[in-house]
Amino acid sequence: MTFTEPIRKYILSCIVVLIVFGLIVASILAKKQDEEFIKNESLYNNAVQLQSNGDLEGAESALSQVLEKQPNSEIANYLVALIIAQKGDLKQAAMHMQKVLEINPHKVEDPRFMIQLGEIFIGAKKYEEAKIVLLHCQQSHWTLEDIPNYQEHVSSLLEQIEILHLKEGTDNE
Repeated sequence: MTFTEPIRKYILSCIVVLIVFGLIVASILAKKQDEEFIKNESLYNNAVQLQSNGDLEGAESALSQVLEKQPNSEIANYLVALIIAQKGDLKQAAMHMQKVLEINPHKVEDPRFMIQLGEIFIGAKKYEEAKIVLLHCQQSHWTLEDIPNYQEHVSSLLEQIEILHLKEGTDNE
């Protein structure tokens, strides 16, 4: 089967129209996505600023708006966990820290995240989980410049778990 010249021009014209239409649609969708990203970035930056100024309520509110639109944002979940922990709700903070691990399992290789996770688990009375996290910290032989006694802190947290675990065992009797 051979195509005549007018049929070839018609097919080529249709292909060009489809490509142009696809580019227009992609441009419109990309612009909407950019606007959404800028809005979420602004909310996130506002939350960071509020947190640094000590306004934990405002920071948490701004981050909850980000999480409504992007519930799988690793950094937003991490920051909200830290803010909630500062406010004293360690059980809720532990849930957000676990969400961070679900989103990015490689966080288990971040020494700062892991020690924070261990501390939050202790505060939330999740002693078994805290012990697992802190043993991982201990076995990894991590150090941090701004926490020069990292390993000693890990050891003291593990001791604290044992003491709290024993104390709660005697309180329940």
